[in-house]
Formats: sequence, C-alpha cells, structure tokens
Amino acid sequence: MLESQMIYQIVDSLEEMNSKLNRVIELLECNGSHSVEDKAFFSETETLDVIKLLSLPDHLRRTATTLFEIGPATADEIARKTSKERAVESNYLNQLVRMKHVKKYREGRKVYFCTNESIKSSNSNCNIAFK
Repeated sequence: MLESQMIYQIVDSLEEMNSKLNRVIELLECNGSHSVEDKAFFSETETLDVIKLLSLPDHLRRTATTLFEIGPATADEIARKTSKERAVESNYLNQLVRMKHVKKYREGRKVYFCTNESIKSSNSNCNIAFK
C-alpha cells in the first residue's frame, strides 16, 4: 500500500508539472511577436518606473530620461541630446545596464541602448536584435 501511495504522489507531481509547462507554452504562443529569447530578455530587465527613476542620481536620471524619450540610441546620440561627451554618456549607460534598467545590443559596429519599455513597443528597432 505504501508503494501505491508513492506512485500516486509521483503521478500527481508529474501532472502538476505538465500543467505548468502547458501554461508556459500557452504564454509563449499567445505572444507570437516575441521569441523565447525576447521573453528571457524582458525578465532580465527591470522596468524603469518613476520611483526607480527618482532614486537614481541626477546624471543617471538625465541619461535614462533622454534614452526613454528618443528610444533605442547609441551613446553618441544620447551625448548630443545631453551636451556631454560620448565617453561620459557611454559610462552612464553602462552603469544603467549593470543596474538592469537598460539593455544594450549591437548592430554592426554600433552599440545601441534601450529601455524595457522601448523593447516592448512593437515598432521598436530593439525588437530586431532579439529575433
């Protein structure tokens, strides 16, 4: 009788795991515009909301706000908007990447930075790098 109880527990556990996997598959299929890699990308990047934005130092907040306004951009494009040196903005953007508020990707020789919000927008160039 103990053996049969263990078998029932194993079957129950397997059924529970199967239902969870089915939910994951449904989630991935429902949002067909993004690949599995995109979903992992989204989960790794935190949303930069107002509270987090206000908690950042002024120099990072200005960089993050500029990036949010213009969408995916290079450090050079951000530097032109903020009137700072490209190397300075690159440093700030990489700090935001390390803090997981921003992601970066490469297209050819250029490195682009983008916020999680710009990744999720369907017309974003940021989506192209992750398909």
